[in-house]
Amino acid sequence: MSGDYCRLEPLDAARHAAPLIAAYHAGDDAPSWTYLAYGPFASAAAYSGWIRENARGGDPLFYAIVERRTDRPLGVAGYLRIQPADGTLEIGHIHYADALKQTRAATEAIVLMMKHAFELGYRRVEWKCDALNAASRRAAERLGFVFEGVFRQATTYKQRNRDTAWYSVIDTEWPRLNACFQAWLDPANFDADGHQRRKLSTLTQRPDVQTGTGE
Repeated sequence: MSGDYCRLEPLDAARHAAPLIAAYHAGDDAPSWTYLAYGPFASAAAYSGWIRENARGGDPLFYAIVERRTDRPLGVAGYLRIQPADGTLEIGHIHYADALKQTRAATEAIVLMMKHAFELGYRRVEWKCDALNAASRRAAERLGFVFEGVFRQATTYKQRNRDTAWYSVIDTEWPRLNACFQAWLDPANFDADGHQRRKLSTLTQRPDVQTGTGE
């Protein structure tokens, strides 16, 4: 999957582990692993081993997010709970280095994954996260995902409970959202200093749906 600001490559331990760990460790990395069931990793070798053990199957299906400007992998995302017969899948395992966060490439990566799923004929793209993960919930709503509720005590990880917040976009909503994404990603939407003229959340906002964050 390739866009103007990033491309997504199948995650490969030999190619991506070392530069990803370097990018993660260049910032305050530890808190960003809080809501993932694995990590943090102390070294490229440890991360490479985890990738070889866990990220080579078809579900989850992991991708490295490579920023086009620097040609560096700066994050990971994946498809999971892939159900072709029902036409549903989830986007998750999202982990960005600080250098990728709040950039056009960060947004475009998820847009490319949504676009690819709907072009393949999927009817529903899901986003799920720990109900305590306010940043993930804001991201879902910014991207136009519709809040569907919280599954209480849905699972456990890292010796703690997880209530899971559910969001989705369905195929009939995609054309409108895709137009919003293209308008936001358009270079004309950014001034000479790179500041956005219109917020994506303003473009994607739907007054007729419930949000999950109370914001």
